[in-house]
Amino acid sequence: MTMRREALLLDLDGTLLDTAPDMGGALNRLRLEHGREPLPAESIRPVVSHGAVKLVALGFPEATGQEFERLRLRFLDLYAAHLSEGTRLFPGFEAVLATLEARDMPWGIVTNKPGWLTRPLLEALGLGRRAACAVSGDTVAERKPHPLPLLHAAGLLGVSAERCVYVGDAERDIQAGRAAGMTTVVAAYGYLSLDDDPHSWQPDGIVEVPGDLLSWIGGESVRSTAGRAE
Repeated sequence: MTMRREALLLDLDGTLLDTAPDMGGALNRLRLEHGREPLPAESIRPVVSHGAVKLVALGFPEATGQEFERLRLRFLDLYAAHLSEGTRLFPGFEAVLATLEARDMPWGIVTNKPGWLTRPLLEALGLGRRAACAVSGDTVAERKPHPLPLLHAAGLLGVSAERCVYVGDAERDIQAGRAAGMTTVVAAYGYLSLDDDPHSWQPDGIVEVPGDLLSWIGGESVRSTAGRAE
C-alpha cells in the first residue's frame, strides 16, 4: 500500500447499499402473486448481489424459457415500484463518504444494476449528486467481471486505474478490479454466502466494516461500536 490512492470505487448492492429489504420484498411479492409463501430473508440475502436472474431462480427454481423471462420482468416491475423503501447505506458508510468528501477525494459506483434502476435509487437516497460517477450495467458494452466498466469509471474521474481502490462483495467484483489494475477490497459485511471464500478471490484486502475502507486510502479507520455491519 505504498502507492497513493486517489479515488474509491464501489459496487452498489451489498457494498454501498443494503438493498436486500427491497429486492427481497419484490421477490416475495412475486411469490405471493403466484400463491407461494414468502421466503425468509436469510435465504434471500446471499443472492441479492447476483441480481434479478438469480433471485427469480431462487424463488421459482422450476421456471424456464419464456415463463422465467416473464417472471423476471415482473420482478423488476415490482422492485422498481418499491425501490427505496427499505434500502439504506450500510451502517458506518455515511462517515466514510463524509470523510472522502471533506478531503475532496472522489468516490463513485460501478454496478451491474441497470441504469434505469441505479439512477432513481441514488436520487431517492440523496447520493446522485454526491457520487462523482455512476457506471451501471448498461453504461458500456461490457459488465463485470469484465474490467471495462471500472476503466470507464476511472476515466470519468480522471484518475489512473492503478490509483483507484475498488470494493465489492462478489467474486466478479474482484476479478474486474484486478483485471483493471486497481487495488481490490472485499466487503465482507455484504451479501457473501457460507460457500464463498473471499480469500480465494485473491483480493488485496478484506474489510469487516465500512469504516475500515479509509485505511485503504490513507486515512484512519472509522469504526462504530454498534456491530459487525457498522
